[in-house]
Amino acid sequence: MKTKSARSLHGHVVQELGQRIVGGKLRPGDLLPREERLAEHMEVSRTALREAMKVLSAKGLVESRPKVGTRVREPRFWHQLDADVLAWRCASMPTEDFVQKLLEMREIIEPAAAASAARHCNAEQLERLEMAFAAMENAANLDEWAEADLDFHEAVLTATNNELLVSLFSVIETALGTFFVLSARTAKNFKYSLPHHQKVLEAIRRRQPEAARRTMQRMVADSRSNMNRQSRGSGKG
Repeated sequence: MKTKSARSLHGHVVQELGQRIVGGKLRPGDLLPREERLAEHMEVSRTALREAMKVLSAKGLVESRPKVGTRVREPRFWHQLDADVLAWRCASMPTEDFVQKLLEMREIIEPAAAASAARHCNAEQLERLEMAFAAMENAANLDEWAEADLDFHEAVLTATNNELLVSLFSVIETALGTFFVLSARTAKNFKYSLPHHQKVLEAIRRRQPEAARRTMQRMVADSRSNMNRQSRGSGKG
């Protein structure tokens, strides 16, 4: 029981400090309070605080040095694809810069994944892709759409039968989920990208790698245009 309590406490510290760092409340170079003061402020034991610092250090957010203390590290040292780091970035609402970088990552990865899926998918994986597309067609609201959209893109990566790509999805899932909600919310009709998804599905079904690559490129490019239009519109307002 004590072990569970200790884990819960150090997990709370990880979440609290991680959100402050990624959200910008604690800036790179900032020196954290001394251990005893920080433990008292956060109402945890020094043992729980030390465990939390080990986790934050492993994520690249802080570094501890003898006689200096614990400092917040520059973002270039953060493990940007760590599930927690991504979740903290999304929780503080993605900045335009972060959205553009996520789009660039999608442009690099997803067209190639679609082409690979067209070459390697099996009947079971194709069925899962079709089910995800059907769920998108039948989505009655934005939340249902975003969940089905995420399932579709996961199904594409799974259909590559490349374990490295499949594991990559589990890392970027939080960021993609947030992005799909933002993208659909900025469109007049949240199902605006359904035809693109249908063309990707058809290309994979017909085992046409280059067609799958091109249609996925168009889908991501259209998503970029939609987000950029929204950004310009917000600037005018």
